[in-house]
Amino acid sequence: MSDVVLLPSVNKFLGRDHGHYIDGGFSAGSPTGKITVVNPADGEAIAQVSEATLGDIDHAVASANAGFKVWSKTSPAARAAVLFKLADLLERNREELAQLETCQSGKIIQISRAFEVDQAAHFLRYYAGWATKITGETITPSLPSFAGERYTAFTLREPVGVVVGIVPWNFSTMIAIWKLASALTTGCSIIIKPSEFTPLTILRIAELATEAGLPPGALNVVTGSGAAGKALIEHAGTNKVSFTGSVPTGIAVGKSAMEAKLTRSTLELGGKNSVGFLRDVDLDKAADGIIEAGFLHSGQICAAAERFFAHRSQIEPIMEKLAQRLATLKIGSPMDESTQFGPVTNKQHQQKLAGFFETARAENSTIVYGGKVIDRPGCYVEPTIILANSASDTLLNEETFGPIATFLPYDTEEELLHLMNDTPYGLSASIWTNDLSKALRLIPEIKAGTVWVNMHTLLDPAVPFGGVKASGIGREFGAAFLEDYTELKSVMIRY
Repeated sequence: MSDVVLLPSVNKFLGRDHGHYIDGGFSAGSPTGKITVVNPADGEAIAQVSEATLGDIDHAVASANAGFKVWSKTSPAARAAVLFKLADLLERNREELAQLETCQSGKIIQISRAFEVDQAAHFLRYYAGWATKITGETITPSLPSFAGERYTAFTLREPVGVVVGIVPWNFSTMIAIWKLASALTTGCSIIIKPSEFTPLTILRIAELATEAGLPPGALNVVTGSGAAGKALIEHAGTNKVSFTGSVPTGIAVGKSAMEAKLTRSTLELGGKNSVGFLRDVDLDKAADGIIEAGFLHSGQICAAAERFFAHRSQIEPIMEKLAQRLATLKIGSPMDESTQFGPVTNKQHQQKLAGFFETARAENSTIVYGGKVIDRPGCYVEPTIILANSASDTLLNEETFGPIATFLPYDTEEELLHLMNDTPYGLSASIWTNDLSKALRLIPEIKAGTVWVNMHTLLDPAVPFGGVKASGIGREFGAAFLEDYTELKSVMIRY
């Protein structure tokens, strides 16, 4: 099949002189500080965005504070109505947003449609439903009465203020929606700082949010490099940061937030996620599960699995079946609807993965399948299977964030648990078995924020998501997000 033809609206948007989105409209950035956005499918430049100056940062923060004063006083039902309308607009502009996303990130078009737009709208509606359900509680104090007086108390949940949302390049639409929905639902305003690699879709969504009825300043978008994010976090006019990205950057973000003014922080930091196949697992289901767990969007998912542990008697048959599956994947243009495996999102990441392939060879790990950069324009690497020599191998310990599945055999379930937990990270894990009783006994022993059984990677807005250990602080989704975007105020009354 041939590539999908870009919509006229997509070509028109790509051709704009992109500034920031501040105070309900586009704000021209510096004419000299420009960042080029590159299509990872062919290495061609597709747009330019502005590198934020300190003046741009001040402008955005002032806008967000003014927007907060209006939006925080908007009734919960009215806030919900705006977010529901925005979800409708995402779906109405589905193909445009999906094409923009694929052009900037290299995500295959089916994933851009199904996840970046459809799932983003689904999550947005879930959050919108919470706007009218944010409550406190009434309390009867135990204070003694000295002269017949009585006491009552209650709590309020109030929005924290101006939120800084720092969004990574892997799911630049959906993760931006998670952050802006959490903030706007609770009455906060937000400034989104997208990745410099994938800044385009959120700029378009900001326009749609204004069309949906969001007041000026409630949502602002500032483009730029990491320095822009740091300036936003440390600005005296911001109150919270929500960051999704790598562990080293997340630690730096948390440190900046604490040192600036004890700014609240929610950190979702990825990790080195594990999969354990119990001895009874069906081999075909295991191979299909590895594709789901480790190769969706070329493995560029925070919760994706990278460490695979199978019983010694099964590890070779599982890897053989997986290699057969990978050999049938159609690798090609992400705008071709028949493509099953596209590029990684940027040249730097492609080079990083090439370095991991060389490390595997240097450590005499067995490359069962793949292990090379693909010689074609763009940022392609082969889907790869590696058999490690021991638990200390680099590729079993360092996050690759790519389509590399590293395997190690185990002999006992006690050893399996040790291997799965023997990592400083703890975002997600999965176990695969037909024995439900055994699965339920193992789940409490696995040190991860999310544990799946016979599935991996898939998220639902009703189920809290976040990590333990070095994989982060705080939770998104469910009711858990309310803790991070609201302040709890206690009120006591004597009468």
